[in-house]
Amino acid sequence: MKLLVRPPQLLRALYKGSLWRMDKNEPTIYLTFDDGPIPELTEWVLDVLKEYGIKATFFCVGDNIVKYPKLFERIKFEGHQVGNHTFNHMKGWELKNSLYIENIEKCQELTKTNLFRPPYGRIKKSQYKLLVKNYKVVFWDVLSYDYDKLTSSKKCLDNSIKYTRNGSIIVFHDNIKAQKNLKFALPQYIEHFLKLNYKFAML
Repeated sequence: MKLLVRPPQLLRALYKGSLWRMDKNEPTIYLTFDDGPIPELTEWVLDVLKEYGIKATFFCVGDNIVKYPKLFERIKFEGHQVGNHTFNHMKGWELKNSLYIENIEKCQELTKTNLFRPPYGRIKKSQYKLLVKNYKVVFWDVLSYDYDKLTSSKKCLDNSIKYTRNGSIIVFHDNIKAQKNLKFALPQYIEHFLKLNYKFAML
């Protein structure tokens, strides 16, 4: 099965006004990390980013923020951006609008951000219309598939490099499922594009 590393144009058009890619004329990449913070792996990511002098955006799950508040504070203290990723990593497709929005607002009490990314990218159009009034809804230009057990670490890295372009917003995950692929791919991905004189920035 072919991986949809880059979202199809039809999907981008469906959520018009959301953010998929930044300025295509600038050699800049936007690293994003979903699902944290969690012990050890989020700490490892922060250490790697510090080593290379890079800032990134972390879409955090509210329940993890409550469990690991010191990690969340470290993300902010080290100058990274945070985004809302719902309190319980909810799939919008499976919830009534009121319950979905309530879960997002519960996370928002902790993140206090204007950035929101729907878990799995699964959000109803009706939910999206409600959210864009108060949030910049962020999707992605490149999905690393670091969490996918059928995707090898090398394939994760190769695809991430192959599909990245000027202004790409790329998704990695600081969750346990992604650990093996992320630890292999992230440093090499960063080094590859630094050698090509790309910059890394927050959203």
